Amino acid sequence: QVQLVESGGGLVQAGESLRLSCAASTSISSIVRMAWYRQAPGKQRELVASSLADGSTNYADSVKGRFTISRDNAKSTVYLQMNSLKPEDTAVYYCNADRIVFGTLSRYWGQGTQVTVSS
Repeated sequence: QVQLVESGGGLVQAGESLRLSCAASTSISSIVRMAWYRQAPGKQRELVASSLADGSTNYADSVKGRFTISRDNAKSTVYLQMNSLKPEDTAVYYCNADRIVFGTLSRYWGQGTQVTVSS
């Protein structure tokens, strides 16, 4: 089992920044993929950014150039730096970890953290 605890959400104005953190209960160096998703009211959960164990990253088009995902393996923590926030970024943000053990993929989720951007 991998437990994920997000923090760093809050209420900000448009144009401001936030940094979300996701602390894992185990070493993340063995986790093949860590990602941030978000879900706005009435909408489906969507991928925001992902980070693979090889260091590659991927971003949703809507956040490219504004958000940055990073890993600190020593702290077993993944971050999402969010700059130039927009009202449409308002959502609950979830941390996700995909781990392969004995050839089986297991997916884990955090409890979510609310991000609200006012105009």
